[in-house]
Amino acid sequence: MSAIGTLLTALAAGEAEIVDLTAPLSPSTPILQLPAPFANTIPLSLEVVSNFDEAGPAWSWNNLHLGEHTGTHLDAPVHWATGRDGYSVDAIPPSRLVGPAVVLDVTAEAASNPDFVLEPEHLDAVVAERGPLPDGAWLVLRTGWSAYNKDAAAFANADENGPHTPGVSPAGARWLAASPITGFAVETVGIDAGQAGGMEPPFPAHHYLLGAGKFGLTQLQNVDRLPATGAVIVAAPLPIVGGTGSPARALAIVPA
Repeated sequence: MSAIGTLLTALAAGEAEIVDLTAPLSPSTPILQLPAPFANTIPLSLEVVSNFDEAGPAWSWNNLHLGEHTGTHLDAPVHWATGRDGYSVDAIPPSRLVGPAVVLDVTAEAASNPDFVLEPEHLDAVVAERGPLPDGAWLVLRTGWSAYNKDAAAFANADENGPHTPGVSPAGARWLAASPITGFAVETVGIDAGQAGGMEPPFPAHHYLLGAGKFGLTQLQNVDRLPATGAVIVAAPLPIVGGTGSPARALAIVPA
């Protein structure tokens, strides 16, 4: 039997399952809020074209208004200055969007410290325990933050010093950029920690990872249903010509 046949048989027999990692996309979906004087993207809105009425008696459809980086979305390298000569979202080879998942669970650390960041020693410990990160893997940071994604204020967790959400340190981001992963996947609104604007360089996950031709995958949910290893992630952004990113449907194939 072919590898595809084996997979289809496993799915049909319940030996494997598809887990949807995508947060529902609606006008209330939390979006990144940058401080003045920086411009912000728009939340999703729908404009009715017709709805079984005179404008279209047998059909219903809408115009969609949203930013590229809204909800569960993929960051392409051209999103950041360091990656501006890299892939736009339409040019990403599909093979780069599918890969094994390696899940790093820091839910306990994030619960006790919302500003927790990954350092190289955390990543070295993963390699020591599980072996080298596979080529083309998605490193998934499990923080439990998706529990807040229906409450924009809790999701941002902001005060007078800005948002407080977990992420990766500059040194950790350099480590990931030099690794063989295809991308970094998170439950938070973006691939950087909430306090990353004050780091050196600012927003180091964007700076180093996108600059190295890797991708970000954000605002995931159901990460708790992924094993530490053994799952495969499929990230499916829209192929927006010249796009810096796109809302994406993110799925995982998981052993049952």
